[in-house]
Amino acid sequence: MQLKSFVKERKLASFQLAVAAVFAALVAVATMTFFIPIPATSGYFNFGETFIYIAALLFGPFVGLIAGAGAAISDIMISPSYAPVTFIVKALEGFFVGFLIKKFNRKIKNFTLCATIAILIGGFEMIAGYFIYETFMYGYAVALLEVPVNIGQMLMGLIIAVPIMHAVLHVFPQFKNYLQEIQ
Repeated sequence: MQLKSFVKERKLASFQLAVAAVFAALVAVATMTFFIPIPATSGYFNFGETFIYIAALLFGPFVGLIAGAGAAISDIMISPSYAPVTFIVKALEGFFVGFLIKKFNRKIKNFTLCATIAILIGGFEMIAGYFIYETFMYGYAVALLEVPVNIGQMLMGLIIAVPIMHAVLHVFPQFKNYLQEIQ
């Protein structure tokens, strides 16, 4: 019986690692494909957030963390000064969303509400992380300019990711069993 459990855990870990790598690449591509530069801070508005949220909501904190870290790949090419902070901020964001959706789903029956709350908390971590970094780099006034952009990016990610999460769960009902396994 223990051998079956061990094999099942190894398969799940291998699957999560593969999915995490795919989502890290998706985040990087989505970020580089469409971005709007913010000249005051050298930051930019992008769609990578959406894929971080989808990864975290559907596959949990580990996949969310790796997917979030994938955003640093695009920063190396677009805005290198942000790459180290993006690696940390986005990885934590993905982890928090994945961790919180699991915790909230145990207590709250409405999956949309769980996802929304998890994304808002994870998104505010991202906003705070970049605000702190930009305050040190550019000063308080300039850092404040990017807060509304980051809020918009978080909300855009939420508006797109939650319906995609529901669509995946509707099209692949067996996926719900996987979600229960990772909890």
